[in-house]
Amino acid sequence: MPESLYKRVEDCYQQAEAFFKCPFPRPEVSFKLRGQKAGVAHLSENLLRFNPKLYSENREHFLKQTVAHEVAHLIAHHLFGGRIQPHGEEWQLIMRGVYELPPDRCHTYDVGRRKVTRYLYLCQCPEEEFPFSAQRHTLVAKGRRYFCRRCRATLVFSGEQRVE
Repeated sequence: MPESLYKRVEDCYQQAEAFFKCPFPRPEVSFKLRGQKAGVAHLSENLLRFNPKLYSENREHFLKQTVAHEVAHLIAHHLFGGRIQPHGEEWQLIMRGVYELPPDRCHTYDVGRRKVTRYLYLCQCPEEEFPFSAQRHTLVAKGRRYFCRRCRATLVFSGEQRVE
């Protein structure tokens, strides 16, 4: 995990401690998050998870905004308990008052969809094809059958694949 991310988490905690004049327990920090989320705060586990791909592609903004965003969730939970709204006024107070950052709920990082393989199945209808996911293709290999709604024929793998 990048040292700069750990340092930013610690800096955010020190800012919050100076602002609120009380200590906060440090969270466990994980760099094991994939998909569209840049970061996640697990309140009851005192855990922060960050997306390494989005971090590497958006380093400066990620360190400034995303890390503070997630730390603010843990600080708000510690101060105000579990009955507050995730992006409610308590969290917004911390974002604005402690970190002097906009309380943006969502990031605008490019999360381009990953490519997926589709397995092309055919029925008896002319020029009709059915792109199956890898999961559905595996179910067919295990004996599951799918039917065309129009001609009611069993869909058969054409042997062709395409990447979308």
